[in-house]
Amino acid sequence: MPLPSDHDPRVTLARPDLAALVFEGVLEAERYRATMPMQCVVPATPVRAGTDDMAELIDQLVFGEIVDVLEVSDGRAWGRSRRDGVVGYVAIDALSEDVVEPTHRVASVEARAFDAPGDAERDVLPLNALVRVLETKGGFARLARLGWIALADLADFHAFDPEPAAVAERFVGAPFRPGGRDRTGLDAAALVQQALYACGLGCPRAPDQQQALGRAAAVESLMRGDLIFWPDHVAIMLDARRLIHADADKGVAVETFAEAVARRNQPSACRRL
Repeated sequence: MPLPSDHDPRVTLARPDLAALVFEGVLEAERYRATMPMQCVVPATPVRAGTDDMAELIDQLVFGEIVDVLEVSDGRAWGRSRRDGVVGYVAIDALSEDVVEPTHRVASVEARAFDAPGDAERDVLPLNALVRVLETKGGFARLARLGWIALADLADFHAFDPEPAAVAERFVGAPFRPGGRDRTGLDAAALVQQALYACGLGCPRAPDQQQALGRAAAVESLMRGDLIFWPDHVAIMLDARRLIHADADKGVAVETFAEAVARRNQPSACRRL
């Protein structure tokens, strides 16, 4: 039985056989169960639409993010990402039941972690990963679960970048990957989401969901930071004539608004944050 039309299955933790306890009396299911918070403990891990490695990549969890898990089966956790609300399947090996409260976030597009300062690289953390600093020494911070990272790559948990457009520009050259949201590959909506997160702004995962952000803007008077939408696509204006987006052909690239319109037609919506 499909979910009611007012419950988006992309963000609703419910199936005909099992639903989160909060939906008891709201949605019909065979069983209801409380969720268990689990935290991502690897730099980034796929969130997939199904239980196998070939299932569609719909999102990624990055280090420190929490997923509210409803079911664990065959090495997969089925749950809902607490940060952007996406429901999907995550490898259980990437998660921990021990939730560590973050003190900082990764402020660089890519931040290298080491077992000790001066050692070989151990991991690469993506922008907006959430970490807990245990101590600092010589320009480095020791993180819970991860080793050492340069202080220059971190920002206080409550400190944010001033504008999304500038954050998005730091991704220029990154490849396009549907469902991805880090420097190794990301889609158009993820570019917007990562840019807004870095500025302390909440942001859903899909372009149609992002159209609820901000207020309507006129296409004749676009300005830096405006979001421009086409069906299943979104871009950020850099000024009155240029935009940046994650394009399937070019990766993250800057082009003129006129060039984008020539390839995609007129935008379906424009929003000002």
